[in-house]
Amino acid sequence: MSAKDSTIDRRVPVLIVGGSLVGLSTSLFLGRLGVDHLLVERHRETSHHPRGRGNNVRTMELYRTAGVEQPIREAASVLADNHGILQADSLTGEDQEWLFRQIDPGNGLARLSPSGWCLCSQNDLEPVLLRSARELGGDLCFDTELVSFEQDPDGVTAVLRTRGTGDTRTVRADYLVAADGPRSPVREALGIGQTGAGDLFHNVSITFRAEGLAAVVGDRRFIVCYLTNPRGAGALLPVDNEREWVFHAPWHPDRGETLEDFTDERCAHLIRAATGVPDLQVEITGKAPWHAAERVAERYGHGRVFLVGDAAHEMSPTGAFGSNTGIQDAHNLAWKLAAVLRGWAGPGLLDSYDAERRPVALATSARASARSAEHKHPGYDAAPGGGRQAGMLAVVLGYRYASGAVPGAAPGGPDSAVPLEFRPVAVPGGRAPHQWMTRAGARVSTLDLYERIPVLLSGPEDGAWQAAGERVAERLGVPISCLRVGHDLLPEPGADWAGLHGVDPSGAVLVRPDGFVAWSSAGPVADPEAELAEVLGRMLSL
Repeated sequence: MSAKDSTIDRRVPVLIVGGSLVGLSTSLFLGRLGVDHLLVERHRETSHHPRGRGNNVRTMELYRTAGVEQPIREAASVLADNHGILQADSLTGEDQEWLFRQIDPGNGLARLSPSGWCLCSQNDLEPVLLRSARELGGDLCFDTELVSFEQDPDGVTAVLRTRGTGDTRTVRADYLVAADGPRSPVREALGIGQTGAGDLFHNVSITFRAEGLAAVVGDRRFIVCYLTNPRGAGALLPVDNEREWVFHAPWHPDRGETLEDFTDERCAHLIRAATGVPDLQVEITGKAPWHAAERVAERYGHGRVFLVGDAAHEMSPTGAFGSNTGIQDAHNLAWKLAAVLRGWAGPGLLDSYDAERRPVALATSARASARSAEHKHPGYDAAPGGGRQAGMLAVVLGYRYASGAVPGAAPGGPDSAVPLEFRPVAVPGGRAPHQWMTRAGARVSTLDLYERIPVLLSGPEDGAWQAAGERVAERLGVPISCLRVGHDLLPEPGADWAGLHGVDPSGAVLVRPDGFVAWSSAGPVADPEAELAEVLGRMLSL
């Protein structure tokens, strides 16, 4: 793409291209950090199709910190009691098996996180994000598309067009974030290729209304039911557990099958065969094709342009890893853009976005494909692979970063960005652990502390780490929140904050704004000020 020479109509620090789930999350996170930005989305409004609805615990932690967890849960209340994945030949047959019955059996997540999983369909989630982003001052323009862009060492010049009127305008941005989907025109313009297995299977997502289906389903409040009847195999998902449903029907374009072949009559027939209710009254309300794939961009950007979400990676839908990984991309990138734009980090910090997020996507996309095979997702015929696979919590909460922005990471980094097992103890490069504390009389999670600036946690000894951190912050011009556990933060009785953070009571932990541990010291050092200055300089590319 190239932008013609023209008058600049507007200047903005960040231009976001794409206003679906990940683009809206990028806007929300930047807004929370006070970064002025413009978002453009080619569609006239947010999604009407109930898709992409599994929000994992890490994503909900990020939304909690951003102040939107509660409105999201309110928007998702109709599905709050749906749990587990059921596999059956039909809803009326005898062959019924729960692949798992509860997402969080025994409420074990409560000791690991202040949040939990949330089943919120994209058409319910996006309006919450849009409203919140606008309340924070974000300028979000729908019915507007990117026509062209070009970048130079100082910024990006983009031509935008309002689709309804054809009017164009030219915007100058310091950075461009492309959240423009799996066929990303921005990625194509940058000449960035993709790796991975490619297309895995294809489905047509059929929304329908069926008054009598709730009685057939009964008390089986599943997230999804995989129906294996050869005459109508597919996946059934509730929208409201009463009248509104979604059916994912396998689609085989490789055999010459077209979308036009999915007439209303055929879709209704497939739904009746799959559910085992031949006289079910079905009203088809919508159809949308989707493609399950395993692809990861070879680079997550070039120069001042960055890829997030489906523009950076595609994943099989089983486990809802794709949308969650995209939201977490946005969170990783947002604080780095804010730090560089505000001048307390060098531009080199932005190089860590690719170094951190791309290995996570490679490992997670492979795990998503394996999980689809394990669950025998309708339309996917691959056999489950051998060998031990990473557990869900390891994928969701245990992934680790190895980059220059993690100065405390072990030399060489982890063998994989996703370990086989999740351990809640803090390690440099990993997510900081959750622990309840009292701060200024209010009960908070340690995760609530991490959003805008780095946080230095230290023990209740002589305050050397805290004093050193404050001096370094002033000297380097880097905002740091220096907190002493036992003084500024009071753990609950019997809680071992030091052990959970992998240090002695006289040690210290530096946590980045995204809630990942950058560095730790097991105990005191001879010159804590020099130590912290060196660590921060490396972390922030100063």
